[in-house]
Amino acid sequence: MSKRGPSPPPFEGTLIKRVKSDAPPSNQIAISSSNDPRNKGLIRAVQRTSGLEAPIVSLAGAHSVPLWRTYPPNTNYGLISSLTKAPILDLQWSLSSPVLYTVSADHLLSTVDLTTGQRLRKIRAHREIINTIDRTFAAGTELLATGSDDGTVKIWEGGEDAGKQAVATFELNCPVTSVCWSADGANVYIGALDNEIHVYDIRKNEQVYSLKGHTDTPTSLSLSPNGSFLLSPSFSSQTLIHDVRPFSPSANRIHRALQGAPAGFENTLLRGAWSKDDGGQRVAVGGADRTVTIWEVESGKILYKLPGHKGTVTSVDFHPKEPIILTGSKDGTMLLGEIEAGTAA
Repeated sequence: MSKRGPSPPPFEGTLIKRVKSDAPPSNQIAISSSNDPRNKGLIRAVQRTSGLEAPIVSLAGAHSVPLWRTYPPNTNYGLISSLTKAPILDLQWSLSSPVLYTVSADHLLSTVDLTTGQRLRKIRAHREIINTIDRTFAAGTELLATGSDDGTVKIWEGGEDAGKQAVATFELNCPVTSVCWSADGANVYIGALDNEIHVYDIRKNEQVYSLKGHTDTPTSLSLSPNGSFLLSPSFSSQTLIHDVRPFSPSANRIHRALQGAPAGFENTLLRGAWSKDDGGQRVAVGGADRTVTIWEVESGKILYKLPGHKGTVTSVDFHPKEPIILTGSKDGTMLLGEIEAGTAA
């Protein structure tokens, strides 16, 4: 006569719900306190909101400029290397052709053909480190703006056949940390070490006004999908949303002041972003606490503090059509993650 083995010890004060064998594994999370499968309990059913293979996908294992697939299989399908010996500090996809623009710490602006992986153009664009680049498409021409520690912002023609001479130069007399084009491509917003955001009209070739409110250097600039608001994190750990409409109801043009993403003490140029699937109702900024913070713009409240990285989260962006967020960190990894779907305005 055989005896049954002892029953697994119960969890005190915890109700365990057994996982059914026919339950869909991709939509459930189970937890176990031991190797005994009988101890697994269903703790949450996950409502999927995107086409990702899993709610969180880690991308790691490549250097220089790796190219990854968003959807399964999440393979590293391309690697653009040997562009520069110095770190690449910012990059942008072209709006008009299959090329990628990069700027680096060795003062170079590079243009790379994404179909062949070959560099088409290399320009020693500034005298010091180039921190930032942005692009726009106006009057049938793609334009680039680059900002540098040498205190200048330069405007370049983009595309595969562009020249190597800047078409305009703005002198700010202090290091430039971030640049961003207006929606119509007529103005360029410039964040600088003087804690201000300078607005230059490229047709007049002069500054037309400035945005104030930061008590420390703005680290990045990002324009809302409707072109009306400008997101700017800063070294003070305060993130401001400026109203850049021609006629703002606010005298100081500050639409929201957001707290929750610590900048830390490394003076890292943290980059923020606007959600796109809901028309810009949410914004996100990474932080030195190894998380990314997502706020609701209208109320200013924090919706998410997303963990997962082992170092400062330096960069963040949203998927153009789905509720997916991409984060990059000093730990050398990127994370793709689902969030709840927004409601388009």
